Amino acid sequence: MYDNELDITPQKGMTYIYTYACSEDERSLCALEMRSFFGEVSQSNVLETFLKIDPSRSPFIKERITVLYEAESLENLVIKVETLQLSGATFKVTYVKNNGQAKSKKDGFEKRRGIEREIGLHVNGKANLRNPDQLFGVMHINGRWIFGEYVKSESVWFQHQKKPHGYSTALNTRVARAVVNIAIPNPNGIKAIDPCCGIGTVLVEARSMGIDMVGSDRNQLILPGARENLVHFGLNGEINLADLRDITNHYDVAIIDLPYNLCSVITPEEKLEMLQSARRFANKVVVVTVEPIDEILIKAGFSIIDRAVAKKGLFIREVIVCN
Repeated sequence: MYDNELDITPQKGMTYIYTYACSEDERSLCALEMRSFFGEVSQSNVLETFLKIDPSRSPFIKERITVLYEAESLENLVIKVETLQLSGATFKVTYVKNNGQAKSKKDGFEKRRGIEREIGLHVNGKANLRNPDQLFGVMHINGRWIFGEYVKSESVWFQHQKKPHGYSTALNTRVARAVVNIAIPNPNGIKAIDPCCGIGTVLVEARSMGIDMVGSDRNQLILPGARENLVHFGLNGEINLADLRDITNHYDVAIIDLPYNLCSVITPEEKLEMLQSARRFANKVVVVTVEPIDEILIKAGFSIIDRAVAKKGLFIREVIVCN
């Protein structure tokens, strides 16, 4: 459940620290998702911000700490932790590695466990390492020690790889989830559409995050599989038979993964017609393409505001954010 974790709003007086992990091929896409969520990109694998999101939304975020106490030294942090009241709840303390630090400054395994024990001994509560009521994280960042509520990301996108129906040219679920976050960082009040939804990969990621997205496709043969994929994961959502050029409802956001395989060849004229239609029914469009398309986007009336590449070996897709 995401509930209010979907809110991407400044929380007065609260600081949040996120750790990230991505491969070199994913770095561009990860950076675009980070800019979409937070309006900035960290130069390391750690991001400190006043904005709160559920880390499980992102395929790249590993964990989040909500900072409760901070101090220049570990000894002073321990003194502050002693004031924490858990009202009978059990707890566990986890040392969170700062991979943005120089290797020479990183703590080894035994030291990390020792810090966990030291902090844990000064928490006014009962430790439970297997099934705690409350998780806490301790971390060294930017020359200070911090302690706070700890949330580890769940790889929801990974579970979605095991869907009943697949399609050879569909986005992988990790990329699809990032694209949804890039298109819709704050879903509150947003109505979205995937008008070339295919087997429903993007739609599954969006609906699993509670995002109000509908799907449509002009290929009637593929829609039963898309609907079954949604049901398989306990999700519901509207999937219609419709050509993108015939859509009449208006949406805040559209995600368009342009067809490109041998069975779905479309001419530049058809691409222009599709994108002109999207310009009509959506305020914001995120286009996924394997071919250069800037000229057609501009001709269709779009302004390109950001972009990234999603690589898999030599295969490259562009993710282009347009208004």
